Amino acid sequence: MIDNYLLEELVVFSKTQTLAKTAEKLMVTQPTVTRGMQKLEEELGVTLFDRQPNKITLTKTGQLAAQQAKKLLAANQDFVTQIRNFDQTQQTIKIGTIAPGPLPIAEHLKQDFNVAVDRHFVLRQDVNSALLDHQYSLIFSDQEIQNDQIESLFIGKEHLMVNLDQFMYLANKQRVTFKELRGLSFVVLSDIGPWKQIIQDNIPDAKFLYQAQRDAMTEITKYSNFPYFSTNVTDWETHQPKRPDNDRVRIPITDAAATMTFYVSYLKSRRAQLRPVLQELSTLWPAESTR
Repeated sequence: MIDNYLLEELVVFSKTQTLAKTAEKLMVTQPTVTRGMQKLEEELGVTLFDRQPNKITLTKTGQLAAQQAKKLLAANQDFVTQIRNFDQTQQTIKIGTIAPGPLPIAEHLKQDFNVAVDRHFVLRQDVNSALLDHQYSLIFSDQEIQNDQIESLFIGKEHLMVNLDQFMYLANKQRVTFKELRGLSFVVLSDIGPWKQIIQDNIPDAKFLYQAQRDAMTEITKYSNFPYFSTNVTDWETHQPKRPDNDRVRIPITDAAATMTFYVSYLKSRRAQLRPVLQELSTLWPAESTR
């Protein structure tokens, strides 16, 4: 069994090309690196280095060994990460999401389950790998996954709404379209997952005043008449009525793009363990009558 530190020395040397830089990078002495390289050659039974009076370089075999060593180190690290992630998921149900809507519902689960909610969003393309690597126990996303290892449960739909000043002409309507919102300026949270691209694509001539902090956005909407977006799921969090405050009217947006279908995806091997959580999520998600 070859020690990882010997492989690491080889990989670093292949990058730095000198003993001095390798020692500096690894924060060890140059003689330590030299001894390590000799030991690696002895254990492998091959010559990895071409040693000249004032220069040392990798042989062809050494170059291949460095490439394979890099892969081995990455695999070892992946092994450690997956085992630690798996152990964490056995103790705590870690929940991820691609968008902010499900966050308050996931947080509500803490009342009855040992749940940890990650407020950093998962990218759509990373849902599969994040589950397989045991980074999360389950993930809310807008894609249904059905394969040998992962399955998805339909959980509900999130509908986008716009909150308008009551004196605006559009505030008298029961429903609006994205096209009718053209030219307006909106206050929007910066991190809203896929919704950000949706509103930008469907209202291309609007201005979006992005706010990094929720508190800042709340203050701006409180003391200005800028429109802002909410959903049936965010309303569930605040339990706000259709008229959220004295000067706003909440109106549904009817375009198909204003509705996002959510699924909860998880490993099939954890179905039995997660069943009570999945049942609770299905109960908590807002009914379709809010549309």
